Formats: sequence, C-alpha cells, structure tokens
Amino acid sequence: MVSWRILVKWDKNDYRLVRFVERPKQVNTNFAIKLIDEVPPAPRTERVVWCDGGGGPTGHPKVYINLDKPGNHVCGYCGLRFVKEDFH
Repeated sequence: MVSWRILVKWDKNDYRLVRFVERPKQVNTNFAIKLIDEVPPAPRTERVVWCDGGGGPTGHPKVYINLDKPGNHVCGYCGLRFVKEDFH
C-alpha cells in the first residue's frame, strides 16, 4: 500500500506550506490541564458517582468512579475531580 503523502510533492515556494506570513506566531497559554485544575473537586455523599463530561456531543463515555478511599478521585477522560463528604 502506497501512502498518498509520498505521491504529493509541493514546490518549496508553494503557499500551502506557509504557516505564518508577516505575523507573529500566537500561542494559547490556557492549557487544558491548567484550566481543569482550576475547577474545585465536586463534593459527593454517594460511594460511587459517574461522570460523562457534561453529556451530549461534548462529553465522553459514562464512567463510574468509586469514592471509598479518602482524597480526590479523578475522571480518566476529562480530569474532573470528585471527593466524598463523610457525614458521621
């Protein structure tokens, strides 16, 4: 099987190869890991909670998170944190 990338050859002056012309490169400093860390852990009273990342087309598959152990518990897909509130 031959990759199509091997067959396509552009001239070194082709405009499709140009990324930034007469403008500085702009970089977004809001990395996702930094933004998700700003969201405080959601307190729950249940032993098991579920997370779907908000649901719908912007979410992720529903996962169940066990909160039996102390501390924060992180969703493996979106990074949201959950903590169990103990009421003794």
